[in-house]
Amino acid sequence: MHTPHYTILYVADPQASARLYAGLLGAEAIDAMPTFALFALEGGRMLGLWARDAVKPPADFHGSGSEIALRVDGVAAVDALHADWRARGLDILQAPAVLDFGYTFTAADPDGHRLRVFARTE
Repeated sequence: MHTPHYTILYVADPQASARLYAGLLGAEAIDAMPTFALFALEGGRMLGLWARDAVKPPADFHGSGSEIALRVDGVAAVDALHADWRARGLDILQAPAVLDFGYTFTAADPDGHRLRVFARTE
């Protein structure tokens, strides 16, 4: 089995996006260059931010047809991140709500990538 280890987001400004994601993830990029920034995540996973106009072969879309989901421990953690992300100016697409899988909210980064925070409720 081949396991995906990297998620790459195409962004307008990798340095600006790296600053945003450093704050959201609570971690600094482990590699940064003019067209790319890389974050190491838990479990050996990596998040790359690649300048949309430098992607080879060129990408012809904006935003995302998917989302990055961050699981946290408990309703209070969801609410705290919601308040933090609102204060950072992220576009909140969905206010905190209870859905089938748990308590969640959804935001979008400046490039339109969907970011979901959730806590399982059982």
